[in-house]
This record gives sequence, structure tokens and C-alpha cells, in this order.
Amino acid sequence: MAERLLLRAFLEADLDVLDRLCTDPEALGTFEWHGFVDPKIRRRRFEKDSYVGEDSTALAVTVDGEVAGLVSWRGLDYAGPEGTCLEVGAALLPEHRGNGLGTQAHRVLVDHLFRFTTVHRLEARVEAGNTAEQRTLEKVGFRREGVLREVCWRDGAWRDAVIYGLLRTDA
Repeated sequence: MAERLLLRAFLEADLDVLDRLCTDPEALGTFEWHGFVDPKIRRRRFEKDSYVGEDSTALAVTVDGEVAGLVSWRGLDYAGPEGTCLEVGAALLPEHRGNGLGTQAHRVLVDHLFRFTTVHRLEARVEAGNTAEQRTLEKVGFRREGVLREVCWRDGAWRDAVIYGLLRTDA
């Protein structure tokens, strides 16, 4: 499986996939869909910096050349040096879920960030009901650090989130 999955920058040919993330509730899944947004918002971000920016970055997850989803990171400011703590995330399209690709995508992302950046701490925040993502993070080595009570608004209700952390020294 590892040979098939790669991360790469988004290309103009991927714009239909980016559009789908804004217009198809199933594309992101129950825990990531927070309602319809401007269907061109992702295209504008692509035109700005192809999703590789100073504040945040997203890369395409590809399997055998086909875009299967995305991984992302953004800086967090905990009063340490810039770039030493990043929040990470991943989302796979529904046709690519449930076969271990999410775990592999997280592993490749973690390896990329620890090899090519000066990050010391990675964080992931996941809705408490999303047990599949929690298992994935734990398989990759993230540690459950706590619960943020009623921090997410989705589907008409406040929801708890679980925060996970992974230090460079843990990897």
C-alpha cells in the first residue's frame, strides 16, 4: 500500500475534487461537513497559492495517481518559536475510506513534517464521536491528551472534541 499512496501539491487538474469538498456533504463525511460554503472558495485559495502557504498548507493524497483526499497543517501559536507546533488533519473521499489509507496518509504526513520542517509538536483535534479517526491517530503514535467540552458546532448541536499530540521525540 505504501508504494501507491503519495502526497503532492494540488494541481489545476484537481479543481473538481476541491469543488466537491464544498458542494457534496458526503465528500468530507459526517464529522467534517459543517454546511455549504461558497463553492468557489477552494478554487480561489488554489489560485492564490496552490494551497502551499505560510499560514496553512494542504496537499493532495493520491493513490495510483488519483486524488483520494487531502492532508493539511497550520501553525499554532503557543508562545514558542513560529512553526514548532502544527495542527494537522486528513480527509479522504468516501470511496477511499475504510481500507487503511487514512492511517497511511497520516504516517506519510508525520514523516514529511518531521523530516522537512522544524516542528516539535503535532496536534490533531477530532470530534469525540469520531472513533475511527481517534483509532487512526493512535495507530500513528498520537497520544490522547484531553477533551475540549462542547467546542464544535455541527448538525444543530455543540459537540466535544478530543485533542491528540505527537512530539518529535515520540516519533
